[in-house]
Amino acid sequence: MSTVADLDSGPDAVRRRELASFLRSRRERITPDQVGLPHTRRRRTPGLRREEVAQLAGVGVTWYTWLEQGRDIRASDGVLDAIARTLRLDPHESAHLFTLAGIPARPAVRDRDAIPAGVHALLAKLEPYPVVVQNARTDILAHNRAYEWLLGVDELPFEERNLLLQCFAKRRWRSRMPDWEQNKARTVAEFRSAMAGHVAEPSWKSLVNRLRGESAEFEALWTEHDVRPPVNWTKRFLHPDAGLLCFDATYLWLSRTPEIRMTTYTPSNEQTEAKLPTPS
Repeated sequence: MSTVADLDSGPDAVRRRELASFLRSRRERITPDQVGLPHTRRRRTPGLRREEVAQLAGVGVTWYTWLEQGRDIRASDGVLDAIARTLRLDPHESAHLFTLAGIPARPAVRDRDAIPAGVHALLAKLEPYPVVVQNARTDILAHNRAYEWLLGVDELPFEERNLLLQCFAKRRWRSRMPDWEQNKARTVAEFRSAMAGHVAEPSWKSLVNRLRGESAEFEALWTEHDVRPPVNWTKRFLHPDAGLLCFDATYLWLSRTPEIRMTTYTPSNEQTEAKLPTPS
C-alpha cells in the first residue's frame, strides 16, 4: 500500500523519505540496554522499537511514526531535540536531522562545525591567555582551557553555552563578572544590533522569547531598543580561587561578516599575569 510520501516525487518528498531512512538507521543502532530498557528475546527488528523511541523522547507514538513514514508534518525544534537526544546523535548528526526535517541548523551547531581545525590549534597555542570563539548570537562555539578555568563552560550542555542565557536567565556567571551591572546594557545593545540580520530566524526569536520570559531585566533592556557595535574594552573577572583579574578583550573576526569572532583576553596588569594557570 502506497503512503502519501510515495505519491509525491518532489524535493520535499525526497527530503522526507531521507529523513525517514535516517531515523530508522539511527533507531536500529541503539540497543535497549543502552537506554535502560529490558532486553527481550522476541524482537523482530534490531535496536529500539518506534514506540520506545517515542516514549523515551516524550513525543506521541503516532507523531514519531509519521516522521518515519515520511509524512508531510512539521516537527518543532523541541521535538527534534528530544529525538536527537534519545537516539544519541552527535552534533553533526543532529544538524543533519534538522536539515532533513526542513529546519535550518541551529546557529551554534552550524557555526561550530564551520570552525577550521587551525583555529582550534590556535586556541591551544594562546595558553595561558583565555580565548573564546562565539557567533553573533553569543553561543560559545569553542574555547581553550584557560577560558574554561576562567568561567567553567565544559559542565554545561552544548545548547546552554550562551553568554546571554547564562548571565540573564541562569545568572550562573554573574558572580564572576563584577562589572556586569554597568555592562549589561551594552551587551544587550550589541546583541540587538547583531539580530538585525536574523529577525526572521526561529532560533534567534526563540532565544529572545526565552530571555524575555525568564529575565525581567533583559525584558526591560530589550524594550529600550538600544543598538551599538562591539568594541574592544577592558574586562574584569572575579575568580573563586585567583581573585580579581583584569584583561584587555580583543575581537578577531573569523568570517567576512561579523558573525563569528574570536575574543582574546590578555592580562592588563602584572598581578593578573601572575595569577594565570601554567599551561600543561
